[in-house]
Amino acid sequence: MSSSTPRLVRTPAEAAASSTVAAHHLLNVPNFLTLFRIVLIPFFVVLISKHRLTEGLYVFGAAAVTDSLDGTVARWFDSKTEIGAFLDPFADKLLLVSSFVVLTIEQIFPAWLLSVIVIRDVVVVFGYLMLTFFTAERMPVRPSYLGKVSTFLQLACVVGALLGFGMNSRALWYGLLYVTVAITGLSGLHYMYRGLTWLQSREPQMFE
Repeated sequence: MSSSTPRLVRTPAEAAASSTVAAHHLLNVPNFLTLFRIVLIPFFVVLISKHRLTEGLYVFGAAAVTDSLDGTVARWFDSKTEIGAFLDPFADKLLLVSSFVVLTIEQIFPAWLLSVIVIRDVVVVFGYLMLTFFTAERMPVRPSYLGKVSTFLQLACVVGALLGFGMNSRALWYGLLYVTVAITGLSGLHYMYRGLTWLQSREPQMFE
């Protein structure tokens, strides 16, 4: 009498095929564009440190184009992946923070602008990690309207700095910087409020 026992051990051919499929799934076009954006960041930093702002603007523009393309391609071809959902905002934040750091070092941005942006990001990330630790759940991450506006304003600051707006119209330039700081701070407070609201809704489960 024969019994059919499920085979738990895969053959080398099956393992190789599975690895190939997984690699293809991870290294699709949107993820490749995101990785390419990350690769561009050191080139951008080197160009700005050598005061080659025009070339730096081209590299920054290329990175911005890949940011638009990866999301569009992922939606069109339904090729969204979990690692892509993590890498895309990470690449955006790394590009922006790197831009603000190097432009501050080159004394194009005032130090207080960088301080507000970095403190806001640290508080948001640390708060998210703390919520995950205490609730053992992952809070849904959705960009708020204020968060999108603050990102747009930060991009505008970087582009304006590379185009030399600060030397042409200082009043408008500092107006942009002040508005960016205000919206960035408000977006951080809004994310904190959302986190605390979500935590309050999880309290009954935390103490069961």
